[in-house]
Amino acid sequence: MLETLNLVILIAAGLVAVSVFTSLISFRVGAPLLLVFLLVGLAAGEDGPGGIEFADTRTAYFIGSIALAIILFDSGFRTRFATFRLAAFPALTLATIGVAVTAGLVGLAAHFLFGWPWIEGLLLGAIVGSTDAAAVFFLLRVGGIHLRERISATLEVESGSNDPMAIFLTVTLVGMIVAGTSGEEAGLGLLAEFAQQMGIGLIAGLAGGYAIVQLVNRVNLEPALYPIVVLALALALSGATSLAGGSGFLAVYVAGILCGNVRMRQQPALKNFQGGMTWLGQIGMFVTLGLLATPSQFGEVALPGFTLAAVLIFIARPIAVWLCLLPFGFTRAEIAFVSWVGLRGAVSILLAILPLIGGLANAQTIFNITFLIVLTSLVLQGWTIRPLALWLRLIVPPRMGPVDRIELELPGGQDHELVGYRVHPGSAVARGGRIPRWARPVLILRDGQSLRPQKAGRPQPGDQLYILTTARQVPALDALFAGATQDGHDPALFGDFPLDPDALLSDVGAVYGFHVRKEDAALTLRDYMRRELGDDIEPTDRVAHGAIDLVVRAIDHDHAITEIGLSVEHAELREPVLPFFFSRDDVARASRRAISRVRMRRARGKVIARRRASFDTPAPAQDPAPNTRTETDKDKD
Repeated sequence: MLETLNLVILIAAGLVAVSVFTSLISFRVGAPLLLVFLLVGLAAGEDGPGGIEFADTRTAYFIGSIALAIILFDSGFRTRFATFRLAAFPALTLATIGVAVTAGLVGLAAHFLFGWPWIEGLLLGAIVGSTDAAAVFFLLRVGGIHLRERISATLEVESGSNDPMAIFLTVTLVGMIVAGTSGEEAGLGLLAEFAQQMGIGLIAGLAGGYAIVQLVNRVNLEPALYPIVVLALALALSGATSLAGGSGFLAVYVAGILCGNVRMRQQPALKNFQGGMTWLGQIGMFVTLGLLATPSQFGEVALPGFTLAAVLIFIARPIAVWLCLLPFGFTRAEIAFVSWVGLRGAVSILLAILPLIGGLANAQTIFNITFLIVLTSLVLQGWTIRPLALWLRLIVPPRMGPVDRIELELPGGQDHELVGYRVHPGSAVARGGRIPRWARPVLILRDGQSLRPQKAGRPQPGDQLYILTTARQVPALDALFAGATQDGHDPALFGDFPLDPDALLSDVGAVYGFHVRKEDAALTLRDYMRRELGDDIEPTDRVAHGAIDLVVRAIDHDHAITEIGLSVEHAELREPVLPFFFSRDDVARASRRAISRVRMRRARGKVIARRRASFDTPAPAQDPAPNTRTETDKDKD
């Protein structure tokens, strides 16, 4: 018995270690890291070199559920309120209506491909209907892809909030199939169950998140225990919400958002601990699901599996995204990119275990097809996201360069923290920038010596500077201590030279010889750019004016323009024109043209009708002219 336990520990620890070290290969060849974890599990499984036989579906689902709850809590914890507000409506539309539309279209294809009942086809669609939070968060946060904030925020919030919808659909449909529910009853049952699970999950998440914050901030514990308590309470919230009939995964995600956006004790330690647990959860979930699969069975369903993958990637997901994002003013390129970043991952495979647990007749077929769809998505989409973003011109330079920062918790000081910065040679501080008065330097480490700021003088490159400040001021300090961005001086991106954002547009027009309308003459460059670009502003955004381009060089964390550049030549940085994914503006223009054509046809028809009427009507008899003499007058003469 003890030898068996030791062997299990050895195998589990070895698989985790192998997965971690194979990440080095992933970064070097550009492969999606989560695909590597999944392949490690396949290689260790019964059909791989490892030869481990693992068929315990309940244990696999248990491990995957715990890992998913940890991942969702951390995803919410790292989502800023500002990010959530920016993308809440489009992302939540994708997470609900988008998942339902995707599930319906894939279910329709599965029904005709396999001849299954509608409800079983819809079950397969629900299983693969949601994007994978782990895969999307990894690509956006670890993969080094800097997108426009609205796009990245939409993808992050969608991936974190659509798992509860897919889980709800899958669990409910499996229960209905087992109970033999008809299609009409299934529709009514789905609506009632949806309202119950989402409503209870949302309320429990808000209440549970508030309770976690209050408990952590009021109870004195050993510092090392706070991260453990927070994670334990989050998992307890997930389980309690599920027992109460709500969505435990929605509750834990909402609680994570609430906890991550308020001040809590040991917050730096919480972030580090949850980051490590999230990695462990991802590795454990992907490797376990890889062990559960049997690749030798994939050949039987390869053709329909890859066909459904193509339907999902090229038809169902794009249609769902287009319908959901059309009202929100996304461009064609943005809609196309969001459609492509619909990676399927461990959540879909985890949900495919439920039919096996429920004993459905086609359960193994559903599991194998789901696994093939996930592999296709990770390989095809995961490997091409960056090239597609480059081609669509959606990648923007980072707002700031690298920041070497550490945060230290101050006992009893929840409103203040001690932040340590390594002074980067290219930072504003190293170039002579002043540290704001609201930030109090307390210590400088230079050449192995501890110096007081008053004696050390100005910070030098390589110094380690410790500053006492409030948590809300940390982003502003980051901008001061950040190194220069890689493309920070590229004229093709940022213009040939800078302009004062407070300069009047009329003055700039007089100097560079372009016409300015009277109503725009009193506007500053900042106000003019804000009016032309709207609220979704990112560095390198351009406004063509006459023969020159005005370029956004830098913005602050509130999206206010801080630097503007001028380009003497129009840059070819426009998005490629796609023949599909019509945006709201495209639809509006097409509607106006159609209405104009209809009005022109009607007007033309009225003119033709009047002309025809004038030809068909006989000319009226004319009265004689006043000076015309009649025959009677002639006789009298």
